[in-house]
This record gives sequence, C-alpha cells and structure tokens, in this order.
Amino acid sequence: MTTPDAQRPRAGSDILRTALRRNVGAMASGTVLMGLYQAGETAFPIALGLIVEHTMRDRSPEALGLSVAALAVIITTVSLSWRFGMRILQKANTTEAHRWRVRVADCGLQPVARDVDLKSGEVLTIATEDADQTADIIEVVPLLISSLVAVLIAALALGLADIRLGLLVIVGTVAILSVLSVMSQRIGSSTREQQARVARAGAKVADLIIGLRPLHGFGGNHAAFRSYREVSTEARRQSVTVARVSGVYAGTALALNAVLAAAVTLTAGWLAFRGRINIGELVMAVGLAQFIMEPLKLFSEMPKYVMVARASAERMALVLTAPPVTTPGTERPDRGGDLEVDCVRHGALRKVRFRVRAGEFVAVAAYQPRAAADLAAVLALHVPPDAYEGTVRVGGRDLADLAVAGVREHLLVNPYDGEIFAGTLRSNIDPSGTSRTVDAAVEASMLTDVVALHREGLDYAVRDRGANLSGGQRQRLSLARALAADTDVLVLRDPTTAVDAVTEQLIARGVAKLRRDRTTLVITSSPALLDAADRVLVLDEGVITAEDTHRNLLAGDEEYCLAVTR
Repeated sequence: MTTPDAQRPRAGSDILRTALRRNVGAMASGTVLMGLYQAGETAFPIALGLIVEHTMRDRSPEALGLSVAALAVIITTVSLSWRFGMRILQKANTTEAHRWRVRVADCGLQPVARDVDLKSGEVLTIATEDADQTADIIEVVPLLISSLVAVLIAALALGLADIRLGLLVIVGTVAILSVLSVMSQRIGSSTREQQARVARAGAKVADLIIGLRPLHGFGGNHAAFRSYREVSTEARRQSVTVARVSGVYAGTALALNAVLAAAVTLTAGWLAFRGRINIGELVMAVGLAQFIMEPLKLFSEMPKYVMVARASAERMALVLTAPPVTTPGTERPDRGGDLEVDCVRHGALRKVRFRVRAGEFVAVAAYQPRAAADLAAVLALHVPPDAYEGTVRVGGRDLADLAVAGVREHLLVNPYDGEIFAGTLRSNIDPSGTSRTVDAAVEASMLTDVVALHREGLDYAVRDRGANLSGGQRQRLSLARALAADTDVLVLRDPTTAVDAVTEQLIARGVAKLRRDRTTLVITSSPALLDAADRVLVLDEGVITAEDTHRNLLAGDEEYCLAVTR
C-alpha cells in the first residue's frame, strides 16, 4: 500500500521522532527499570560506605545482619530491573526494526516507478542494517537517561560527603561529553559514507549474481569481478576509517573516564587525610569512583550511537521520501472485464490500438522485440500512465484512474524472465497458499515431469533463483505461478522460449484450455501459441498492421509466415 504524503517522513530526524513517539510506553517502562538498575548500582558503594561506618561504630550482629539484608535487596533490585528493563527495550527495538524493514520493502516493491537512484542491493542493505541501527534509538535514549540518573546520584552522594567531590563529578562529566560530542560528529559523517559504499558493493554483488551466466558466456566475468573488487576495496577502506575513528573515540572516552575516576579517588583520599570526610565516606567515594566509570562509559558512547542511528535514518529517508513518479487512482476495475489499448505511444510503440474482449484468447506477434518489451512494460505498470500517450483500459476503466492494488488483483503481466525464489515448487507456484488451481496450473505448464522427477513432488526444494533447475524448468515454473494466480486478465510475454517444440505445443493447448472464458493476451512468436489463440494481432513498426487467425495469416501474409515459422 502506498504511503500517503501526509504520513511519509521527510527526513531522517522525522524517522527517529516517529520511532520514539511510537514506543513511548515501552521506553518509559524501560527507562524506569533501567534507572532503577543504575540507582541500585550507585546505591551499592553508598550502602557499603554506610555499612562500614555503622559497623565500626556499633559493632553489633544486628547492624551487620541489617546491612547484609540491605545489600541483598539492592542486588535483587539491580538484577531484576536489568532483566525486565532490557527485555522491554529489546522487544520494542526488534519490533520497531521490523516495522521499518516492512516499510522500506513496501516502498522498494512498489510497481509505480520511484525517482530514487538506489539499486535493489542498496535497498536491501537499507531494509536490513539501516533499519536495525535506526531502531537502536529505542534502547539508546533510556540507557542515556538511566546513565544520567546514575551520574547525578553519584554526584549528589559525593556532594553530601564534600561539595568538592560532587562538583568534580559534574564538571568532569560535562567536559568529557563536550569532547566526545565533537568526535561523534566525525563518526556520523564517516558512518554515512561507509554505509553508502557497503550498499553499493552489495548492489554490485546482486548484479553479478543475476548476470553471472551471460557474463561467462561472452567472457566478461573477469572484468565484472575487477569492477566489484574496486567497489569492495573502497568499502573496505571506508570501513577501516570508521573503525579507526571509532577506536580513537572509544579509547578517548575510556581514558577520560579513568582520569575522572582517578581524580575523584585521589581527591577523596586527600580529603580523608585532612579529616574532611570519615572512613565510611572514603570507602563510598572510592567505590563510586570505580562504579561511575560504567555509566560514564555508557553515557559517553551514546552520542556515537545517536549519530549512527541518525545516519541510518537519513539513508532510509532516501527510499521513504522518494515521491512516486505518478499518483495512482483509487478506483477498482470491474470483474471479468476486457483489456483495451487505445492509441498508445511509448518507446517503440506508435499509436497501438486493439481490444481483447472478456473471455477471449488473443496473441500479439511482435516483429521487433523492443516493441514487445514496451507493450509488456506499459501493461505491467512499469511505465506510469502519464508517461505515455494514449489510454489503457481494464474492465472498461482507464488505468490512470485505478488503484495499483486493484489492478494487480484483476490483471497479471507475467514477464518472460520471472524470478524464482528459494523455497519449494509449491511455494513458488502459490506463494500465498490460497490458490485452488495449483494442480491444473502444473499440468497446463507441463511442469508435471519436474514434479514427478522428485519424490518430494511439489515440496521439492528450490534453490535461490532456481539454481538447481534448468532454464526450461524455471520458465515453466514461472508460467505455472502465473496460471495459478487465476486472474481475470492474464498477459504472458514469451512464456515458452526455453522449451522444445513438442513441450511448447502441449503448453499452448494447456494454457488455452485452462484459460477458457478468461481474458488472455500472449505476446509471442511461438507458432503453437499463435495457433491456439482465437485471433492474432501483428505488431510491426509500433502499430497493429494485421489481424486474423494464425492459419489465415500464414496462408495470406508472406512476411508473417517468414517471421513466425521455424
């Protein structure tokens, strides 16, 4: 479903705000629990200092038992609050990442073209890694707040012992964060560049996998691999740069935190030596100086995570904010209608006009492959209605006035190079698991021999892109999927180019039988399919130049005879 403009995020900051707003409840609960965890961690050295002070003063078993019970309560609070707090935050994080993955995938799969210079491999990276890193903001904010709580409690406790200790913690924390915030900006810019280069490398891999066989065919695989090596090397160099900057950031944060902890410890020792604080307060100060390094470390790392999340959100915005080339309508076509192409001019097409009546089986013999491709692209909505002249009507309604979802339910255009997915024969034929014509589609597409060849039958495992199937088997599997969809209007483009003549003849008969009384248009040069059609339209030089049955055209049109006979 296309996202309305009012709901489409305008920038990465909008995406982050949406993620935060959508998880306010989980973040509030997580913040309370994580704040309780940090408060308990901070309370431990404070309690230890008080225990030392009271034990030395009272020296009674009751005071010792009460102290041990207090420590047990603190430890239990720390354990449970961490456990349930992180569970809530990680669940919200995972759920939010899933939402953005679906949103990006939905935009990437929209049939209406989008004006965005991103390849499918890059969109895949954005829908996975960037969605995950953006959703990390759900955990970052509560952890940031809880770390701030721990630092403030520690500063308050130390300030009660001696104001100089409290001010030292506050001033030191502000100084550390000021230094690290400047460094985090460098990480953010480096991370954005790294993500872009890694995504480009992923897109190059996807292109290589798709074109590996033809590359081997004309010996271009080595040049393609060299091209990928260059892109991958750029990504590696940028990743090393990001790792170096992140390492400097982490090392600087650790060093500054250690310096602050050492300063608090030395200052507390000096104050104890001067008699300004007692032994219990010294123990508390030393314990807090050691403890404060953890929340300070976490607190100082948050700017880096925020910048990474911001960079990932900006990359998601590239896909989510890309406006559609055209805005589809909202109407739906009538069921069982016809298909009409009225004076369409696009690419190699020159005012093509024809009509396929409801329930009719029509074939188009295109003498030029470019014209066949352009006609299929227009019918498949790969070309928006306002990008070509003329009108296409489905069920009596203009294509421009129809909702994309409605067109897809009514009209299916199956490409000659249909994608095969990892799974089984059955899941490729019927991805939704709702088709009632799977067996009939298998028989009509002559996929029966593939099913019978394996004891698993339709549950036979298919590898990614159909790597364990031949070209003819992949083509028949794609055809079976189109037939199993059982749409009112079906458009097939060259569905039998990879099969032998005998199989082609059987497929033509099977398709004609299965699609009887259903509107079917086949763009093909196959004599078998042309003969099975009710009538044939000759598409030459971008216009319909002849119309008759296949056999009549063979008998009276020499050019047609030369074009389609093999």
